[in-house]
Amino acid sequence: MILLFPSDVLRSARVDDHFAAEAAAARAAGLEVSYVDHDAMTRPGGAEQAVRRVSGSGDALYRGWMVGSARYAEFDAALRRRGVMLRTGEAHYRKAHELPGWYEALAAVTPLSVWTTGHDRAEFDRACAELGAGPAVVRDHTKSMKHHWDEAMFIPDVADRDGAWAVARRFRELRGDDLQGGFVLRRFERFVSAEVRTWWVDGVCRLTGPHPDAPGGEFDAEVDLTAVEPLVAGLRLPFVTVDLALRDDGVWRVVELGDGQVSDRPRSLRAETFVGALI
Repeated sequence: MILLFPSDVLRSARVDDHFAAEAAAARAAGLEVSYVDHDAMTRPGGAEQAVRRVSGSGDALYRGWMVGSARYAEFDAALRRRGVMLRTGEAHYRKAHELPGWYEALAAVTPLSVWTTGHDRAEFDRACAELGAGPAVVRDHTKSMKHHWDEAMFIPDVADRDGAWAVARRFRELRGDDLQGGFVLRRFERFVSAEVRTWWVDGVCRLTGPHPDAPGGEFDAEVDLTAVEPLVAGLRLPFVTVDLALRDDGVWRVVELGDGQVSDRPRSLRAETFVGALI
C-alpha cells in the first residue's frame, strides 16, 4: 500500500512537517510513501499537478489536510489514471466528510439535525422551523466554528429567528470561501466530558484516544461503543473517525463522523501505533 502525504510548501521533495512522524513510521513498516501538492489539490483542475510526484501503482491511502469533496473527486480520478487506487473513493469520502452523508445511519446516537443546501435567510428560517424551538448549534456540512462558540456556533433558541440568523450570518462570514454545502442546525445537548476520538478501519474500531483539541491530550474515559458499533459498520466506509462525548445523562453520543484520511492525530497517539492500526 502507498501512503500519500502533503509535501512541504517550500521544499516539495520533503513531507509537510505536520505528517513527518507518520511518513517515517510508514517507511519503517515497509510501506511506500509519496508526496502530493496540497495547494494544487485545492484548485479546480489542479489534481494532475497535485499528483505529478506520485510513483508506483496499487492501493493507496491519503493522510493530509482537509479538502472539499469536489476537489477530492478530481484527486481520486487523477490517481486512478496513474494506476493508483485510493482505498477511500470519492463517493465514500463524500459520505464520511459531509454530515448529510452519514447522519441518517447514525441518527439514533447523535443530536437531531436538519440542514440546508443554500446559505440565504429563507433556507435558514425553514431549517429553524423544522428543528423546532430550543437551543441549537450551527455549522456547515463539514465543519463548525467551535472556537467562536458564542458568536458563530451556539444559538440559545432557534425560535428567536433574528438572534439565530445573527449567529448563522457570523458563521458564514468566518467560514468565507471555505463554507461547504449549506447550514446544519443540530439540537444542543449538554456534554460532561471532553471529546474522544475513535478510529475505524473497515467498520472495526482500531484505536481510541483523546481528541486532538482535548486540553493536554488527556484520556481516561471508558467509552461504551455498544450502540455505535453496528451503525458505523453499516456505513461500510473504509477509514473514518468517530468523535464522541458523554452526555449529562450518562449516554455516549456521536459528535462527529469524519473521513480518517483528513482527521488529525493527537500527538499523544504514537505515529507507529497509528500506522500499525491502518495496516
